[in-house]
Amino acid sequence: MIEAPETIMVDATRVSCDGGGGALGHPRVWYVIGESGFVECKYCDRRFVLRGGPADESGGALAAQ
Repeated sequence: MIEAPETIMVDATRVSCDGGGGALGHPRVWYVIGESGFVECKYCDRRFVLRGGPADESGGALAAQ
């Protein structure tokens, strides 16, 4: 898998991305993180990873309830 240019850890499954560059960014788009635990922006390839989800490689997995 190719590394994303930027990975952002998030606590919610609904995220938005505008490229972060002000006028140099892109239109704001909204994504919903699904079962994979991450979503990548179709414009800038930023990866949003749900903290504690299956794609969280930081060891912050949530305990089974």
